[in-house]
Amino acid sequence: MGVRKLGDSLYIYPGSPGTFIKVVEDKAVLVDPGHGGKRHKDLRREVKRLGVDVRAQLATHGHADHISVCPRIGAPLFMHRFEFSVAESPLNRELLTFGSKAPEGFLVFQFPEEVKVHAVFEWNDNLFGLRALKLNGHSPGMTGFLDEDEGVIYAGDSFFGERVLESVGVPYLIDPVLFKTSINELHNYTEKGYTLVPSHGKIVEGEEAIELLDLNMRRIEETEALVLRLLENPLSMDELAFRIMKEYGVEITPQKLALNLVPLRAFIAELHDREEVEALIENGLKWRVKRV
Repeated sequence: MGVRKLGDSLYIYPGSPGTFIKVVEDKAVLVDPGHGGKRHKDLRREVKRLGVDVRAQLATHGHADHISVCPRIGAPLFMHRFEFSVAESPLNRELLTFGSKAPEGFLVFQFPEEVKVHAVFEWNDNLFGLRALKLNGHSPGMTGFLDEDEGVIYAGDSFFGERVLESVGVPYLIDPVLFKTSINELHNYTEKGYTLVPSHGKIVEGEEAIELLDLNMRRIEETEALVLRLLENPLSMDELAFRIMKEYGVEITPQKLALNLVPLRAFIAELHDREEVEALIENGLKWRVKRV
């Protein structure tokens, strides 16, 4: 398994996430190095085959599956300022995916070590020939990286491949409005001819990219409608997540159920702010469609 060439100076090393490799000034910049016991060695090997050394690392966001091997790469790590504390604090990573300290070994990607961030950037900054794009919604500082010369965007987790959606049911997000805004932004770039590289899924362009973005958008809209339909009768968050996963035909495991609670709380917050659902106490905290 080796790198795939995407352009004159651009490569992708496969995985979930796939790692974007930009060669600039005879040095390599890695985007989302990923996770795994041997991945840092694999990346160094592939970079060496390109005849360069690693100059820097960029991360789309601070989730463990995207950054766990960064300390073993041996190059400075750059991340959006909204994400650096997520990377540096294992507890903060667990807060985003579990809501508090998580039981040991419970989360799918539970990395107990700190990941040092050497510098932070802002959206629209130019970093080693890549422009940082605001694509948040999946996480607070989720960032895409645009290579204008090659016409390629590494989109991180701002949208997902079809297999991921089938596996989890509800896309992981912390704000559905921001998530949809990011999809619309990518839609605009796709119409201009840009190729999209998601962290988890196949590289897409043209009509295929538009179809996949539309699939992600439909899943958000379907989930919102499903939440409102199910909340005609009061449900707790656990009950709601369980019912939605059954509706989508997803294998229900403790880990997946706990993970789906995060995006569903974000949907509830948005619907509550629009005065479409309300909280009540009925043998615990429950939610229902707001009565007129």
